[in-house]
Amino acid sequence: MSDRIDAWKARACAAVDAQRAALVDLSGRIHEHPELSFNEHAAAGRLADFLEGAGFAVERQAYGLPTAVAARIGHGRPRVAILCEYDALPDIGHACGHNIICAAGAGAGAALVDTIKETGGSVVVLGTPAEEGGGGKILMAERGAFADVDSAIMVHPAGMDVTGMHVLAVSQIQVEYRGRAAHASAFPHRGINALDALVTAYNAVAQLRQHIRPTERIHGIITNGGQAPNIVPDRAGGLFYVRAEDAARLARLKERVSACFRAGALATGAEVDIRAVGPDHTDMRTNTPLAESYRRNLERLDRKVLDLRDVPNAFAGSTDMGNVSQLVPAIHPMIAVSPPSVPLHSVEFATWAGSEEGHRAVVDGAKGLAMTALDVLADPGFLAAVKDAFGRA
Repeated sequence: MSDRIDAWKARACAAVDAQRAALVDLSGRIHEHPELSFNEHAAAGRLADFLEGAGFAVERQAYGLPTAVAARIGHGRPRVAILCEYDALPDIGHACGHNIICAAGAGAGAALVDTIKETGGSVVVLGTPAEEGGGGKILMAERGAFADVDSAIMVHPAGMDVTGMHVLAVSQIQVEYRGRAAHASAFPHRGINALDALVTAYNAVAQLRQHIRPTERIHGIITNGGQAPNIVPDRAGGLFYVRAEDAARLARLKERVSACFRAGALATGAEVDIRAVGPDHTDMRTNTPLAESYRRNLERLDRKVLDLRDVPNAFAGSTDMGNVSQLVPAIHPMIAVSPPSVPLHSVEFATWAGSEEGHRAVVDGAKGLAMTALDVLADPGFLAAVKDAFGRA
């Protein structure tokens, strides 16, 4: 069986090499035309066109989301889901490299078209919108996207090759203050300053940061600070991210942050509205057998892959893939496209995501995912280990 699987892996890698130009083009076009969450119409269309051309049965506007894609090939179980992201960030474009995620996932799916006839089982490539804000995977999960899936895999660009990512649970919170407008010079005593309420809350959050766990994060921006300096602001608002190690700790930290928001209202007399923006993202349950399979497969390509346990917890972020990992065995490995010193969500990283190293990550990522999918599809013993690890997690 091992020799047979190795032969299928070699064919899958050869298929990726044969499609290299098309995959790099897909990545490049998405990189050149960044689109924000839930507006990734061109990127979703390009992904759907590519997979249709590869022989997949493609559903556009999948699961009721205008920019989601579901492309299927093969029949029955086991079923592997390969996830593609393609949304960008405001102003700095693909500074998280989602163009690479999309092209690598598409390439992995296309590489399995020929071998799936022999391995049996099926593959679904999911185009998942709004990872950067909106939780597209969570909405798709609620609508059944992972109901019959045995494993979900994807790869994310970074500054190093790692078997996973330290993922924090996160909640997005919108806070809005309502005060009373007045002439700031003639009648300041008639006004209730909503901006003062927000600034008081912002400073309270800054003070709270001194007394939270190393695995917790709070950060935010002011989205509305008034209309003119000579008018006491009667409206002010901010958007905050609250992150913690898991859902239970997140709930406790959110209450402490909400107390800061209420303090701003109490201090100024303004009214406050605190509400969640979209669903909470959970922490990540990395499936160890899947992660080890990916590591072994990527090391066939002359990459040295670090174990996640060897990467400091300080390098942490959040993703809606965490929610998927609570439902099915899943991995979210990182693939190097830049030096380790280059931070994600920076203009510099956006440049690397469109570079030759980015193109190499597309090809190697596609091969690594395809070979990992073949371990699930073709090795019943491995699949049993994946399911057992998920059940014990």
